[in-house]
Amino acid sequence: MEQFINFLSQKGANIGLTVVFGLIVLIVGFKIAKTVVKFVGKGKAFQKLDPSVQSFLKSAIKVVLYAAVISSAAIIWGIPTTSFMTIFASAGVAVGLALQGSLSNLAGGIMILIFKPFKVGDYIEGAGAAGTVSDITVMYTKLVTVDNKVVVIPNGSLTNANVTDYSTLPTRRVDLTISTDYRDDIDKVRKVILDVIMKNEMVIMDPAPFVRLVKHNESSLDYTVRVWTDTASYWNVYFDLTESIKKAFDEHGISIPFKQVDVTLKNPQDLR
Repeated sequence: MEQFINFLSQKGANIGLTVVFGLIVLIVGFKIAKTVVKFVGKGKAFQKLDPSVQSFLKSAIKVVLYAAVISSAAIIWGIPTTSFMTIFASAGVAVGLALQGSLSNLAGGIMILIFKPFKVGDYIEGAGAAGTVSDITVMYTKLVTVDNKVVVIPNGSLTNANVTDYSTLPTRRVDLTISTDYRDDIDKVRKVILDVIMKNEMVIMDPAPFVRLVKHNESSLDYTVRVWTDTASYWNVYFDLTESIKKAFDEHGISIPFKQVDVTLKNPQDLR
């Protein structure tokens, strides 16, 4: 017991200082790491990068710096470098087996950065969700839906799913199906629809608008309407044409039919 007390008196102060110094390195190191990440993010060269790349690099730099701080503190506490690396490697294998999905997400994030199937600001649909890409991190991609909800999707899911990007190309085609009564003149209907299209300034005239009768339905004649517009104007054109065509039909006496069934009643004596 006396020897143990002597050991504490001789070594206790040094051990305490080592522990405290290691904790100081951790605290100060983490703060420095955060400062470095902020400083890099404000750099002019960094600001010129794609927003998707910026988000990913910030996450990656933060992980690397935090790992370096933890390693430094471990060395100060007297953990041998070889032993520390062995523990790290063993832990890495165990964590890797336990977190296969997370590693898949990490690989997915790298794939998204390299091949750039979409970028921040694009409106995409994939992995069962649709929205505007607000952030691409190491592990997840965040979407903001049209009703202002945030959807967080694992990168692995996006790289393994079909992704539709509605914002990549500068123009999009608006497709409408317009129904009229069988009694309405086909040429008149097409002319009225084309007149409405020509008055809409957001419609692109090259390629030319397309209006043709496409189907003889049970209670109506169905017309396919196809026009091109800037991607940003897609929904404005869609709703404007839908409303304007209805108003134009009313002005020209063109009917939009509803589904109906004609029933003919016969005298029972005629069935004999």
